Amino acid sequence: METVDFLASGIATAFTGWNFAYVVIGAFVGTWIGMLPGLGPSTGIALLLPLTYGLDPTGGMIMLCGIYFGSMYGGSISSILLNTPGDVSSVITMLDGNPMARRGRGGAALFCSAVASFIGGTVGLIGLTFLAEPIARFALRFGPAEYFALMTFALIATATLLQGAVVKGLIATVIGLMVATVGIDLQSGSPRFTMGSPDLFDGISLIAVIIGLFGISEVFSNIQEIMARRWGKVQTTGRLWMDATEWWRCRFAFFRGSVIGFIVGVVPGAGGAVATLLSYAAEKRSSRHPEEFGKGAIEGVAGPEAANNASVGGALIPLFTLGLPGSSATAILLGALMIFGIQPGPRLFVENPGLVWGIIGSLYVANVVLVILNIPFIGIFVRMLMVPGAPLNAIILLLAMTGAYSLNNNLFDVQVALIFGGIGFLLRKAHVPLAPLVLAVALGGNLEQSLRQALSLSDGSPLGLLPSAIAGVFLGLSAILVLMATLLPALRSMRQRSAPALERGRANNL
Repeated sequence: METVDFLASGIATAFTGWNFAYVVIGAFVGTWIGMLPGLGPSTGIALLLPLTYGLDPTGGMIMLCGIYFGSMYGGSISSILLNTPGDVSSVITMLDGNPMARRGRGGAALFCSAVASFIGGTVGLIGLTFLAEPIARFALRFGPAEYFALMTFALIATATLLQGAVVKGLIATVIGLMVATVGIDLQSGSPRFTMGSPDLFDGISLIAVIIGLFGISEVFSNIQEIMARRWGKVQTTGRLWMDATEWWRCRFAFFRGSVIGFIVGVVPGAGGAVATLLSYAAEKRSSRHPEEFGKGAIEGVAGPEAANNASVGGALIPLFTLGLPGSSATAILLGALMIFGIQPGPRLFVENPGLVWGIIGSLYVANVVLVILNIPFIGIFVRMLMVPGAPLNAIILLLAMTGAYSLNNNLFDVQVALIFGGIGFLLRKAHVPLAPLVLAVALGGNLEQSLRQALSLSDGSPLGLLPSAIAGVFLGLSAILVLMATLLPALRSMRQRSAPALERGRANNL
């Protein structure tokens, strides 16, 4: 009951003075930031952090957390409608959201995304409210070996469970890991694969890779369609909202994704990308129609979007209770707290209860505000699909170029985006899935560091990768996925070859 009282006081704080205005401003601005390619939650918070310097700590943090929450909502809009994710956590939503939009069900996909985001955000906040302390203690059990095992499982799951052949998925993963090795080696300090270019010392920008692989390659593909006279405006079919069948198919996906997203979000370094991937894999495994995934299965939108927003509540647990940021966005929030003179950690809830419960209460309010803001705009968003081909692709290209340039305000990132646009176009033609490549680039650096740290702690012994049951479970699941992905197709082909012989044998017996 004491927790409920604190939560009630936090919600009351969200409606005190200018705080509600900060909630609305943060949610609205965050939604539009999430829609723009390259401007994910971390970039949006960093760009708008100076605007909070004159505010009191509670008001400033409420606005920044509203931007964080809103950008998680907004990232799905460009993924679904333009096939151009704002950041890596929106890549998985794109796999089925954009095919739905191509079929004229973009409104239903956006509505499903908004509902899933609301449910996932609510579950994540409830978990943050009542489970922060015990879950934070469990997260402390993750060391380098456990992080390596978790990220290995995420990459193997990406390569084996998404659309496309397993071999092609593994090839995409290897390419992504190769891209992730470019830059200065953190252990030795020596440059790797930089070809003497100072622009590559910090590595290849993940956002530039995403913009190129999805945004610019989409433009190249669309230009090919226009030149071949196969381009046609997408006409919306049915209602903009979900129909009864779609509601029924998503009834469990909302809550499965929410639970997975919250649990993964608690683990520092995992973030929304891993949460959406694991949710997508769970939905595909549990679906009665797995063949529809990648072609417009609405569960492929509902689960990942619920997981994406539930991970926010999970990611705030180690930030508030341990002072450990689990993602780039929470790292910026940690810096904002320290700018306001507040040190997060085990005593934050005791020493600054008004601040922390005010933030949590404002997120509950922001979750409702975001649903109210997003659902009425679905009809306007869907109209983007009705724009003729040339102007629409010009808009996509302009947004992509602007997003790439805004990363570091230089043309090198634009060049990287264009190069990966060409690579993405060729990979699409070869039917190689792009999601494994992007997630490998996103996780490759942390994967390498965790591997080297784990081996250093064990003096180079491979047994150092299995110091606990947690690491063993994730590595075991990775091995099972590889075996299933390689053996099941072989068994199916053997069954198909043996079927005619069995039929001939039955005919002869008759």
